[in-house]
Amino acid sequence: MTENVKNSNILVCDDDETLCYLLKEQLLEEGFSVEAVYDGKYAIEAIKTKNYEVLLLDLNMREVQGEEVLKFVKENGYNIQVIILSAQSDMKKAIQSIKNGAYDYINKPYDFDELLITVNRAIEHRNLIVTTELLSKEVSKKHSEKIIGESKAIHRVLNLANKAAQSDSNVLVEGETGTGKELFAEYIHKQSNRKDKPFVVINCASLPDQLIESELFGHEKGAFTDAKSTKQGLVEIAHGGTLFLDEIGELSLSLQPKLLRFLENGEFRRIGGVVNLTSNVRVIGATNRNLLEEADNKNFRKDLLFRLNVITLTIPPLRERREDIIVLANHFLNAKSPVRSPKKLSLEAARILEEYDYAGNVRELEHIIERAIIFSEGDYILPEDLNMTNQNSSKNISNHSFVDIPAEILSMEELERWHITKVLNANQWDRAQTANQLGISPKTLYTKIKKYELKQT
Repeated sequence: MTENVKNSNILVCDDDETLCYLLKEQLLEEGFSVEAVYDGKYAIEAIKTKNYEVLLLDLNMREVQGEEVLKFVKENGYNIQVIILSAQSDMKKAIQSIKNGAYDYINKPYDFDELLITVNRAIEHRNLIVTTELLSKEVSKKHSEKIIGESKAIHRVLNLANKAAQSDSNVLVEGETGTGKELFAEYIHKQSNRKDKPFVVINCASLPDQLIESELFGHEKGAFTDAKSTKQGLVEIAHGGTLFLDEIGELSLSLQPKLLRFLENGEFRRIGGVVNLTSNVRVIGATNRNLLEEADNKNFRKDLLFRLNVITLTIPPLRERREDIIVLANHFLNAKSPVRSPKKLSLEAARILEEYDYAGNVRELEHIIERAIIFSEGDYILPEDLNMTNQNSSKNISNHSFVDIPAEILSMEELERWHITKVLNANQWDRAQTANQLGISPKTLYTKIKKYELKQT
């Protein structure tokens, strides 16, 4: 059996208790987690409360028939793969079940080797469907690049990440915007025993509260106006894998208790639901804030923080590992230049890059190199190709912002309003760049713009 189907959850539903017992024992010996029920109504209840990869389903049962169970699975959007256990006399029903969404059927009496092959294929098929869904929703990002760096600082973090990967504990990744927190989170996932299961990403700063709750925990049909069908949450989709909560410091106080409950016992409820569901997920959170200070200021629950930071990784900013700047710049040049004619850095351009402060860290360096490749007309990147004279490092912002600070005494709110306006104007109202330079999330910047009624002039 391949690694990515081990420990998969299988539900057997057949009113023949002897068959259920034998099939369960055989599948347990193969390393699966198996449960058996003896009627369709019990299968439906089991599916509501636990994630299963495969359902082995008899068609003819005493109370709720197999067709009704299959209909329930499909109408409610469960990612369980249904394999019909069919007697020869039920071939027409089995074929119709395939048309209605079942993965395959096996004739009774079954050949176990044949059944095992079908089960393995069904699990592989389910994993492919989940991966495709994640890609289409852009909740899972596949990074082709490795973690690049030769500095002692980055190697210390990598060493800790490798140790973290060997455990199943929750992890908190701290660091400024653009340092590569998601890249480290995915690195931990890929080095762990969950590597063949989904790596699911959600940015807590990019969605309003109700949408975040719906994305995380799902919702039942009719739970709110646009809930036209039942939707699985990311904690269900990520079952067996890793859930990465980016910008977790932006999570509202109303949602934090629900996340805490999930971290404590793996239980959650969909919006509008009354049944407790469970999912086995490792959680990695990331933040550019000091969550201990946020907790002291009553903006973040201390009990949630302690649940999250069993292991803490602190990613150093690029200015504290300057020996990695040219290594990273050359990496981006090779990755983004035309394959047949990769560009190189001139000595003067390399010197300028090494002396820059990078308020946006590695992400800002990547954008500088990408822009330089576009501007460059020769084989070498020259200083003028970097176009950094108008870029605001943390030093440049400081110099630009306070040389003309108003002489009158301002309140803290007035000073904040003035400063945000200056940085927005300096960046031609590029909100992403402004948020990076101010050290806040785009969601927080948007809130400030609304609060102070700022408008582009």
